[in-house]
Amino acid sequence: MLPVAIIGASGYTGAEVIEILMRHPNAELSYLSALPDECGSVADVFPRFKGRCSLAIEPLDMDKLVKKAKVALCCLPHKVSMGFVPKLLAAGLKVIDFSADYRIKDIAVYEKFYQPHTDAENLKHAVYGLCELFRDKIKTAKLIANPGCFPTSLILGIAPLLKNKLIKAKIRPRIFTSRI
Repeated sequence: MLPVAIIGASGYTGAEVIEILMRHPNAELSYLSALPDECGSVADVFPRFKGRCSLAIEPLDMDKLVKKAKVALCCLPHKVSMGFVPKLLAAGLKVIDFSADYRIKDIAVYEKFYQPHTDAENLKHAVYGLCELFRDKIKTAKLIANPGCFPTSLILGIAPLLKNKLIKAKIRPRIFTSRI
């Protein structure tokens, strides 16, 4: 079983990831963290987990996380993840980030919509986590930028058209962390 930690476990994305990982045959939830005022028994934070998950959501303790997990999922808001990802990678963990912080390869585009990007070095190595298109790169990546739902719906719809040269529209793939 692959031990997985979630940073930002008390939010909507964290709860959905907990649900998915509880059913995953090869993953084991090993550590859940959130802001101190959002901590407690996971069943108290999310009653739907009562009797199904006995973990507590704790304030982040990086040393404890590194000892308990091999993969860290950052279920944090945009602009927050890049404050944690470099430390997680430096500790040797594989990281999957659910925010936009590592999805957009072009820093100028990211900064136009968010804020100054503070982790350009790791952004260079991030792989866009759309497994239907980038499965081989994802397998070996240390940092995976989980795609958002709206881009995924568009990319999966248009990728076969681009691949088979059935459309002539210019798409700006340079903004994604991996090429279509």
